[in-house]
Amino acid sequence: MQEELNQFERNNVWELVQRLTHHNVIGTKWVLRNKMNEDASVVRNKARLVAKGYCHEEGIDFDETFALVARLEAMRMFLAYVAHKNFVVYQMDVNSAFLNGLLEEELYVEQPPEFEKKPIGNKVYKLKKALYGLKQAPRAWYDTLSQFLLDNGFTKGKVDRTLFRIHDGESILLVQIYVDDIIFGSTNSKFEMSMMGELTFFLGLQVKQMQDGTFISQTKYTRDLMKKFGMEDKSSVKIHMNTSAKMDMDADGKAIDLTKYRALIGSLLYLTVSRPDITYVVGVCARFQSAPKESHMTATKRILRYLKGNQEVGLWYPKEGGFKLIGYSDSDYAGCRVDRKSTSGTCQMLGNRLISWSARNKIL
Repeated sequence: MQEELNQFERNNVWELVQRLTHHNVIGTKWVLRNKMNEDASVVRNKARLVAKGYCHEEGIDFDETFALVARLEAMRMFLAYVAHKNFVVYQMDVNSAFLNGLLEEELYVEQPPEFEKKPIGNKVYKLKKALYGLKQAPRAWYDTLSQFLLDNGFTKGKVDRTLFRIHDGESILLVQIYVDDIIFGSTNSKFEMSMMGELTFFLGLQVKQMQDGTFISQTKYTRDLMKKFGMEDKSSVKIHMNTSAKMDMDADGKAIDLTKYRALIGSLLYLTVSRPDITYVVGVCARFQSAPKESHMTATKRILRYLKGNQEVGLWYPKEGGFKLIGYSDSDYAGCRVDRKSTSGTCQMLGNRLISWSARNKIL
């Protein structure tokens, strides 16, 4: 906790002032957590002081809160490109990143619990920079970071506004931003920074960089799913859905816990980031979240049993091969038994590297 407050002082985040009766003062609280690696080992213990964002008043404490965030498709494209160009990707973890975001609004917060300065209640902190928990904090951080990069010679992507690049002759340095997580790679070792670690674990994705390409998977996340939903002792299956099965509303079926079903669907949807093989079946099961029945839960748990048998499957982006953008699409005909809609599937590839895919229910 003291280390966190020391960071506040170094970054000149706030100043202690007299409490004003005509200004809203936002409460603060401590959030304690363990930061873990992909093998579940504890990297460090973290204490973070956050603002109680639910006490915000729109138009007074904040106006615009939208912040650009890289799409996961963009992240896959980034990794496919650097694998093709054969340069190492590094990851930068910015300590208390949001504390660097400059605020436009006049905001006050309560003194941190257990670290109040006497007399308690008369003094509050006036914020100069953003604090975790503030609704505008991600936007303030993005604006500050992007302006810093632009001032130092980087150019911003015209399509992907979270991608920055800088050229030096034949060399190029690429930087991709996802809130306070930053990854970068270069064709020239002169750009490399020894203080940064090689990218191995990012946004729940395990990344293995090898001489002949890059492998992306969610093995740890899959193992955690098995444990979370009690599938560790269940047998595995070779296919994730019976090919002859046609799921419907099952009006006469037995209703199940809505919250648990939605939690399972949400977990599986995130797993489709690196598992295109389950995208369609997860999408089918997701159609019944409003009134799930036992038959729907059985079908969804079958997906987990399928995953149990191939937990280490992922995406392979080889170094060799072309880099031409190719798209494929297909659809069934009125395949949904509920509303007679067609399901269209698409995928896009850079050479032989799959970077984007989808399976959507569409009206004929």
